[in-house]
Amino acid sequence: MHSALQQLEVEKGISREKIIKTIEDALSAAYKKDFGKKSQIVHAKFDPENGEMSFSQIKYAVDESMLKTDDDENEDVGPVVPIKHDTASEGSEIKKVRFNPEHHIMLDEAQKIKKNVKAGDEMIFPLETKDDFGMIAAQTAKQVIIQRIREAEKESILNEFKKRQGEIISGMVQRMEGGNVFVDLGRSTAIIPRDEQIKGERYRIGERTRALLFLVEETHRGVNLFLSRSHPKFIAKLFEMEIPEISSGAVEIKNIAREAGSRSKIAVISKQEGIDPVGSCVGQKGVRISTVISELGGEKIDIIAWSDKPEELIGNALSPAKIIEVKVDEKNREAEVIVDEDQLSLAIGKMGQNVRLAAKITGWKIDIKSKTGEVVAKANEEGTVVETKKE
Repeated sequence: MHSALQQLEVEKGISREKIIKTIEDALSAAYKKDFGKKSQIVHAKFDPENGEMSFSQIKYAVDESMLKTDDDENEDVGPVVPIKHDTASEGSEIKKVRFNPEHHIMLDEAQKIKKNVKAGDEMIFPLETKDDFGMIAAQTAKQVIIQRIREAEKESILNEFKKRQGEIISGMVQRMEGGNVFVDLGRSTAIIPRDEQIKGERYRIGERTRALLFLVEETHRGVNLFLSRSHPKFIAKLFEMEIPEISSGAVEIKNIAREAGSRSKIAVISKQEGIDPVGSCVGQKGVRISTVISELGGEKIDIIAWSDKPEELIGNALSPAKIIEVKVDEKNREAEVIVDEDQLSLAIGKMGQNVRLAAKITGWKIDIKSKTGEVVAKANEEGTVVETKKE
Protein backbone atom coordinates (compact mmCIF):
# COMPACT_ATOMS: atom_id res chain seq x y z
CA MET A 1 0.00 0.00 0.00
CA HIS A 2 2.84 2.37 0.87
CA SER A 3 4.49 1.93 -2.56
CA ALA A 4 1.13 2.30 -4.33
CA LEU A 5 0.49 5.62 -2.58
CA GLN A 6 4.00 6.79 -3.43
CA GLN A 7 3.48 5.88 -7.09
CA LEU A 8 0.19 7.79 -7.21
CA GLU A 9 1.84 10.78 -5.56
CA VAL A 10 4.66 10.85 -8.15
CA GLU A 11 2.63 10.04 -11.29
CA LYS A 12 -0.43 12.17 -10.57
CA GLY A 13 1.25 14.96 -8.60
CA ILE A 14 -1.26 14.58 -5.77
CA SER A 15 -0.18 14.89 -2.15
CA ARG A 16 -0.19 11.77 0.05
CA GLU A 17 -2.61 13.48 2.45
CA LYS A 18 -5.16 14.10 -0.32
CA ILE A 19 -4.95 10.48 -1.52
CA ILE A 20 -5.53 9.14 2.01
CA LYS A 21 -8.43 11.58 2.52
CA THR A 22 -9.95 10.33 -0.76
CA ILE A 23 -9.67 6.70 0.38
CA GLU A 24 -11.26 7.57 3.73
CA ASP A 25 -14.17 9.35 2.02
CA ALA A 26 -14.68 6.33 -0.23
CA LEU A 27 -14.64 3.94 2.74
CA SER A 28 -17.18 6.16 4.54
CA ALA A 29 -19.48 6.02 1.50
CA ALA A 30 -19.10 2.23 1.24
CA TYR A 31 -19.78 1.72 4.97
CA LYS A 32 -22.98 3.81 4.82
CA LYS A 33 -24.07 1.89 1.73
CA ASP A 34 -23.88 -1.55 3.40
CA PHE A 35 -23.96 -1.09 7.17
CA GLY A 36 -25.07 2.42 8.07
CA LYS A 37 -28.02 4.68 7.58
CA LYS A 38 -28.33 7.24 4.82
CA SER A 39 -28.61 10.16 7.23
CA GLN A 40 -25.60 9.15 9.34
CA ILE A 41 -22.40 11.18 9.35
CA VAL A 42 -19.77 8.45 9.04
CA HIS A 43 -16.03 9.11 9.17
CA ALA A 44 -13.44 6.50 8.21
CA LYS A 45 -9.84 6.38 9.38
CA PHE A 46 -7.31 4.59 7.17
CA ASP A 47 -3.77 3.62 8.17
CA PRO A 48 -1.64 3.33 4.98
CA GLU A 49 1.17 1.57 6.85
CA ASN A 50 -0.79 -1.54 7.73
CA GLY A 51 -4.01 -1.12 5.73
CA GLU A 52 -6.19 -1.09 8.85
CA MET A 53 -9.38 0.96 8.95
CA SER A 54 -11.77 2.17 11.63
CA PHE A 55 -15.15 3.90 11.48
CA SER A 56 -16.96 6.39 13.64
CA GLN A 57 -20.23 8.30 13.66
CA ILE A 58 -20.26 12.05 14.24
CA LYS A 59 -23.00 13.80 16.20
CA TYR A 60 -23.27 17.40 17.39
CA ALA A 61 -24.28 18.35 20.93
CA VAL A 62 -27.34 20.64 20.97
CA ASP A 63 -29.53 22.26 23.62
CA GLU A 64 -33.17 23.31 23.42
CA SER A 65 -32.34 26.86 22.27
CA MET A 66 -30.64 25.49 19.15
CA LEU A 67 -33.59 23.38 18.00
CA LYS A 68 -36.47 24.35 15.78
CA THR A 69 -39.99 23.86 17.05
CA ASP A 70 -43.32 23.52 15.28
CA ASP A 71 -43.95 27.19 15.98
CA ASP A 72 -40.87 28.31 14.03
CA GLU A 73 -41.86 30.06 10.81
CA ASN A 74 -38.95 28.68 8.83
CA GLU A 75 -39.85 25.08 8.17
CA ASP A 76 -36.80 24.03 6.17
CA VAL A 77 -34.55 21.28 7.48
CA GLY A 78 -31.67 23.66 8.22
CA PRO A 79 -27.99 22.83 8.51
CA VAL A 80 -26.63 19.66 10.08
CA VAL A 81 -24.18 21.63 12.21
CA PRO A 82 -25.74 24.35 14.41
CA ILE A 83 -24.00 27.67 15.03
CA LYS A 84 -22.43 27.67 18.49
CA HIS A 85 -23.57 30.21 21.07
CA ASP A 86 -20.10 31.74 21.30
CA THR A 87 -19.76 32.23 17.53
CA ALA A 88 -23.08 33.94 16.89
CA SER A 89 -22.62 37.66 16.35
CA GLU A 90 -24.11 40.01 18.93
CA GLY A 91 -27.75 40.82 18.25
CA SER A 92 -28.15 38.04 15.68
CA GLU A 93 -30.31 34.96 16.07
CA ILE A 94 -28.64 31.57 16.48
CA LYS A 95 -29.11 29.37 13.41
CA LYS A 96 -31.45 26.59 14.55
CA VAL A 97 -31.66 23.01 13.33
CA ARG A 98 -34.26 20.26 13.25
CA PHE A 99 -33.26 17.56 15.71
CA ASN A 100 -32.09 14.42 13.95
CA PRO A 101 -30.98 11.52 16.18
CA GLU A 102 -28.40 10.52 13.55
CA HIS A 103 -26.88 14.02 13.50
CA HIS A 104 -27.46 15.37 17.00
CA ILE A 105 -27.32 14.47 20.67
CA MET A 106 -28.92 16.49 23.46
CA LEU A 107 -26.40 18.35 25.60
CA ASP A 108 -27.41 16.71 28.87
CA GLU A 109 -26.98 13.26 27.31
CA ALA A 110 -23.64 14.28 25.80
CA GLN A 111 -22.38 15.52 29.17
CA LYS A 112 -23.03 12.09 30.66
CA ILE A 113 -20.48 10.76 28.19
CA LYS A 114 -18.06 13.72 28.26
CA LYS A 115 -18.42 16.20 31.14
CA ASN A 116 -16.84 19.28 29.53
CA VAL A 117 -18.72 19.10 26.23
CA LYS A 118 -20.46 22.32 25.13
CA ALA A 119 -23.38 23.03 22.81
CA GLY A 120 -22.26 22.77 19.20
CA ASP A 121 -19.29 20.50 19.98
CA GLU A 122 -18.58 17.42 17.88
CA MET A 123 -19.02 14.00 19.50
CA ILE A 124 -17.36 10.90 18.09
CA PHE A 125 -18.96 7.46 18.52
CA PRO A 126 -16.97 4.41 17.37
CA LEU A 127 -18.70 2.05 14.94
CA GLU A 128 -18.09 -1.65 14.42
CA THR A 129 -15.25 -2.11 11.92
CA LYS A 130 -16.33 -3.79 8.69
CA ASP A 131 -14.27 -4.87 5.72
CA ASP A 132 -16.62 -7.26 3.92
CA PHE A 133 -18.33 -4.66 1.75
CA GLY A 134 -20.86 -5.82 -0.81
CA MET A 135 -20.43 -5.38 -4.56
CA ILE A 136 -22.51 -2.18 -4.74
CA ALA A 137 -20.68 -0.61 -1.80
CA ALA A 138 -17.31 -1.56 -3.26
CA GLN A 139 -18.31 -0.08 -6.61
CA THR A 140 -19.42 3.11 -4.82
CA ALA A 141 -16.03 3.34 -3.09
CA LYS A 142 -14.22 2.77 -6.39
CA GLN A 143 -16.22 5.52 -8.12
CA VAL A 144 -15.54 7.97 -5.27
CA ILE A 145 -11.79 7.25 -5.41
CA ILE A 146 -11.59 7.60 -9.21
CA GLN A 147 -13.62 10.82 -9.21
CA ARG A 148 -11.69 12.41 -6.34
CA ILE A 149 -8.31 11.48 -7.83
CA ARG A 150 -9.36 12.95 -11.16
CA GLU A 151 -10.42 16.17 -9.43
CA ALA A 152 -7.18 16.33 -7.44
CA GLU A 153 -5.10 15.61 -10.54
CA LYS A 154 -6.96 18.32 -12.46
CA GLU A 155 -6.29 20.81 -9.66
CA SER A 156 -2.62 19.81 -9.52
CA ILE A 157 -2.17 20.19 -13.31
CA LEU A 158 -4.01 23.53 -13.29
CA ASN A 159 -1.81 24.90 -10.49
CA GLU A 160 1.40 23.67 -12.12
CA PHE A 161 0.79 25.00 -15.62
CA LYS A 162 -0.95 28.23 -14.55
CA LYS A 163 2.39 29.23 -13.03
CA ARG A 164 4.15 28.41 -16.33
CA GLN A 165 1.76 30.32 -18.60
CA GLY A 166 3.83 32.66 -20.79
CA GLU A 167 6.88 30.38 -20.65
CA ILE A 168 8.45 28.07 -23.22
CA ILE A 169 7.86 24.41 -22.50
CA SER A 170 9.14 21.28 -24.19
CA GLY A 171 7.27 18.11 -25.09
CA MET A 172 7.04 15.14 -27.45
CA VAL A 173 4.83 15.24 -30.54
CA GLN A 174 2.13 12.65 -29.83
CA ARG A 175 -0.22 12.86 -32.79
CA MET A 176 -1.78 15.15 -35.41
CA GLU A 177 -5.53 15.58 -35.79
CA GLY A 178 -7.51 18.05 -37.90
CA GLY A 179 -4.45 20.22 -38.43
CA ASN A 180 -3.78 20.44 -34.68
CA VAL A 181 -0.62 19.01 -33.12
CA PHE A 182 -0.90 17.20 -29.77
CA VAL A 183 2.18 17.40 -27.56
CA ASP A 184 2.87 15.07 -24.63
CA LEU A 185 4.14 17.10 -21.66
CA GLY A 186 4.40 14.11 -19.33
CA ARG A 187 1.55 14.79 -16.91
CA SER A 188 -0.75 16.26 -19.54
CA THR A 189 -1.23 16.74 -23.27
CA ALA A 190 -1.13 20.18 -24.89
CA ILE A 191 -2.37 21.37 -28.27
CA ILE A 192 -0.67 23.52 -30.89
CA PRO A 193 -3.69 24.77 -32.91
CA ARG A 194 -3.26 25.10 -36.67
CA ASP A 195 -3.22 28.93 -36.52
CA GLU A 196 -0.51 28.88 -33.81
CA GLN A 197 1.91 26.84 -35.92
CA ILE A 198 4.71 28.25 -38.06
CA LYS A 199 3.61 28.20 -41.68
CA GLY A 200 5.25 25.40 -43.61
CA GLU A 201 6.63 23.69 -40.50
CA ARG A 202 6.35 19.89 -40.39
CA TYR A 203 5.94 17.80 -37.23
CA ARG A 204 6.95 14.17 -36.76
CA ILE A 205 5.51 11.83 -34.15
CA GLY A 206 8.08 11.18 -31.42
CA GLU A 207 10.17 14.29 -32.06
CA ARG A 208 10.71 16.88 -29.33
CA THR A 209 9.38 20.39 -29.86
CA ARG A 210 9.35 23.66 -27.93
CA ALA A 211 6.53 26.18 -27.84
CA LEU A 212 5.05 29.01 -25.80
CA LEU A 213 2.35 28.06 -23.30
CA PHE A 214 0.03 30.97 -24.05
CA LEU A 215 -3.26 29.77 -22.55
CA VAL A 216 -4.27 27.50 -19.65
CA GLU A 217 -8.02 26.88 -19.72
CA GLU A 218 -10.06 25.09 -17.05
CA THR A 219 -13.17 23.24 -18.24
CA HIS A 220 -15.58 20.77 -16.64
CA ARG A 221 -13.79 17.99 -18.56
CA GLY A 222 -10.30 18.94 -17.45
CA VAL A 223 -7.51 21.40 -18.17
CA ASN A 224 -6.77 22.50 -21.75
CA LEU A 225 -3.22 23.64 -22.51
CA PHE A 226 -2.63 25.66 -25.68
CA LEU A 227 0.82 26.14 -27.19
CA SER A 228 2.07 28.52 -29.85
CA ARG A 229 5.14 28.66 -32.06
CA SER A 230 3.87 31.63 -34.07
CA HIS A 231 3.25 34.04 -31.17
CA PRO A 232 5.62 37.07 -31.03
CA LYS A 233 6.28 36.31 -27.37
CA PHE A 234 7.76 32.94 -28.41
CA ILE A 235 10.64 34.80 -30.06
CA ALA A 236 10.99 37.09 -27.03
CA LYS A 237 11.32 34.08 -24.73
CA LEU A 238 13.81 32.39 -27.06
CA PHE A 239 15.99 35.52 -27.01
CA GLU A 240 15.66 35.66 -23.24
CA MET A 241 16.95 32.08 -23.02
CA GLU A 242 19.84 32.59 -25.46
CA ILE A 243 21.00 36.11 -24.61
CA PRO A 244 22.27 36.81 -21.06
CA GLU A 245 21.93 40.59 -21.51
CA ILE A 246 18.18 40.20 -22.06
CA SER A 247 17.62 37.73 -19.21
CA SER A 248 19.59 40.02 -16.85
CA GLY A 249 17.63 43.11 -17.92
CA ALA A 250 20.66 44.95 -19.38
CA VAL A 251 18.94 44.83 -22.80
CA GLU A 252 15.18 45.16 -23.20
CA ILE A 253 12.96 44.04 -26.06
CA LYS A 254 10.66 47.01 -26.70
CA ASN A 255 8.48 45.55 -29.43
CA ILE A 256 8.16 42.68 -31.91
CA ALA A 257 6.46 42.50 -35.30
CA ARG A 258 6.25 38.99 -36.67
CA GLU A 259 5.04 37.08 -39.69
CA ALA A 260 5.73 33.57 -38.43
CA GLY A 261 7.86 31.41 -40.68
CA SER A 262 8.82 34.32 -42.91
CA ARG A 263 10.25 37.38 -41.16
CA SER A 264 10.31 39.23 -37.85
CA LYS A 265 11.55 42.59 -36.64
CA ILE A 266 12.65 43.01 -33.04
CA ALA A 267 13.31 46.43 -31.51
CA VAL A 268 15.78 46.45 -28.61
CA ILE A 269 17.20 49.09 -26.29
CA SER A 270 20.12 49.10 -23.86
CA LYS A 271 19.32 49.75 -20.20
CA GLN A 272 22.98 49.79 -19.24
CA GLU A 273 25.69 52.16 -20.46
CA GLY A 274 28.31 50.63 -22.71
CA ILE A 275 26.18 47.74 -23.99
CA ASP A 276 25.30 47.56 -27.67
CA PRO A 277 21.75 46.12 -27.75
CA VAL A 278 21.83 45.03 -31.40
CA GLY A 279 25.31 43.51 -31.13
CA SER A 280 24.33 41.64 -27.96
CA CYS A 281 21.40 40.01 -29.73
CA VAL A 282 23.28 39.14 -32.91
CA GLY A 283 26.38 37.84 -31.11
CA GLN A 284 29.88 37.33 -32.44
CA LYS A 285 29.64 36.23 -36.09
CA GLY A 286 25.87 35.95 -35.60
CA VAL A 287 26.18 32.90 -33.33
CA ARG A 288 23.43 33.99 -30.90
CA ILE A 289 20.78 34.95 -33.41
CA SER A 290 21.54 31.88 -35.54
CA THR A 291 20.44 29.64 -32.65
CA VAL A 292 17.04 31.38 -32.56
CA ILE A 293 16.73 31.31 -36.36
CA SER A 294 17.47 27.58 -36.33
CA GLU A 295 14.71 26.97 -33.75
CA LEU A 296 12.29 28.89 -36.00
CA GLY A 297 13.16 26.90 -39.11
CA GLY A 298 15.13 29.65 -40.88
CA GLU A 299 12.76 32.57 -40.22
CA LYS A 300 14.52 35.87 -41.02
CA ILE A 301 15.03 38.18 -38.04
CA ASP A 302 15.91 41.88 -38.20
CA ILE A 303 17.28 43.33 -34.97
CA ILE A 304 16.78 47.10 -34.82
CA ALA A 305 17.74 49.72 -32.26
CA TRP A 306 14.79 51.32 -30.49
CA SER A 307 14.72 55.12 -30.28
CA ASP A 308 12.38 57.61 -28.66
CA LYS A 309 12.94 59.83 -31.71
CA PRO A 310 10.31 58.82 -34.31
CA GLU A 311 12.51 59.75 -37.29
CA GLU A 312 15.34 57.57 -36.06
CA LEU A 313 13.08 54.69 -35.04
CA ILE A 314 11.25 54.58 -38.39
CA GLY A 315 14.55 54.76 -40.27
CA ASN A 316 15.89 51.83 -38.24
CA ALA A 317 12.67 49.86 -38.69
CA LEU A 318 12.94 50.04 -42.50
CA SER A 319 16.35 48.36 -42.38
CA PRO A 320 18.07 47.04 -44.47
CA ALA A 321 17.00 49.91 -46.76
CA LYS A 322 18.98 53.15 -46.56
CA ILE A 323 16.74 56.13 -45.92
CA ILE A 324 17.33 59.68 -47.22
CA GLU A 325 14.83 61.50 -45.00
CA VAL A 326 11.92 60.86 -42.61
CA LYS A 327 9.23 63.54 -42.12
CA VAL A 328 6.83 62.95 -39.24
CA ASP A 329 3.40 64.25 -38.27
CA GLU A 330 3.37 63.46 -34.55
CA LYS A 331 -0.25 64.52 -34.06
CA ASN A 332 -1.54 61.90 -36.53
CA ARG A 333 1.43 59.54 -36.11
CA GLU A 334 2.10 59.58 -39.83
CA ALA A 335 5.51 59.51 -41.49
CA GLU A 336 6.75 60.22 -45.02
CA VAL A 337 9.95 58.36 -45.88
CA ILE A 338 12.08 59.47 -48.85
CA VAL A 339 14.14 56.70 -50.41
CA ASP A 340 16.53 56.47 -53.37
CA GLU A 341 15.26 54.62 -56.43
CA ASP A 342 17.68 51.73 -55.90
CA GLN A 343 16.50 51.35 -52.27
CA LEU A 344 12.75 51.35 -52.91
CA SER A 345 12.48 47.57 -53.33
CA LEU A 346 14.36 47.00 -50.08
CA ALA A 347 12.26 49.56 -48.20
CA ILE A 348 8.99 48.05 -49.40
CA GLY A 349 10.05 44.42 -49.31
CA LYS A 350 8.53 41.44 -51.05
CA MET A 351 4.76 41.97 -51.28
CA GLY A 352 5.16 44.97 -48.98
CA GLN A 353 6.48 42.90 -46.07
CA ASN A 354 9.29 45.22 -44.94
CA VAL A 355 7.19 48.39 -44.75
CA ARG A 356 4.32 46.40 -43.25
CA LEU A 357 6.47 45.10 -40.39
CA ALA A 358 8.09 48.52 -39.93
CA ALA A 359 4.68 50.17 -39.52
CA LYS A 360 3.58 47.48 -37.09
CA ILE A 361 6.66 47.62 -34.85
CA THR A 362 6.74 51.43 -34.68
CA GLY A 363 2.99 52.01 -34.45
CA TRP A 364 3.19 54.70 -37.19
CA LYS A 365 1.54 55.03 -40.59
CA ILE A 366 4.34 55.03 -43.14
CA ASP A 367 4.33 56.39 -46.71
CA ILE A 368 7.32 55.36 -48.83
CA LYS A 369 8.15 58.02 -51.43
CA SER A 370 10.69 58.22 -54.21
CA LYS A 371 12.95 61.27 -54.58
CA THR A 372 10.47 62.64 -57.10
CA GLY A 373 7.77 62.69 -54.39
CA GLU A 374 5.74 59.80 -55.80
CA VAL A 375 4.11 57.61 -53.14
CA VAL A 376 5.04 54.02 -53.94
CA ALA A 377 3.79 52.30 -50.78
CA LYS A 378 1.54 53.01 -47.79
CA ALA A 379 1.27 50.96 -44.61
CA ASN A 380 -0.84 51.68 -41.51
CA GLU A 381 0.14 51.15 -37.89
CA GLU A 382 -1.63 47.78 -37.82
CA GLY A 383 0.81 46.51 -40.41
CA THR A 384 -1.64 46.51 -43.34
CA VAL A 385 -0.19 47.65 -46.66
CA VAL A 386 -2.78 50.02 -48.11
CA GLU A 387 -1.02 50.65 -51.40
CA THR A 388 2.10 49.52 -53.17
CA LYS A 389 3.33 50.31 -56.67
CA LYS A 390 6.76 48.81 -56.55
CA GLU A 391 8.51 45.96 -54.80
